Amino acid sequence: MPKMKTNSAASKRVRVTGKGKLMQAGSAMRHNLEHKSARKRRALKADAVLAPAQSKNLKKMIHA
Repeated sequence: MPKMKTNSAASKRVRVTGKGKLMQAGSAMRHNLEHKSARKRRALKADAVLAPAQSKNLKKMIHA
């Protein structure tokens, strides 16, 4: 039986921490940054932990 392929779209969007949680980069940092405040840009720069319901589905996709 061949190896299972990971879902490459899912693996590009999340990363797995050492304890097995999934982190995501978040949105709203691609363009139109000049009208966002510095405080808002700093907050958006941080990675966020994925919700448990989402991480359950994504772990199946990336086999983590």
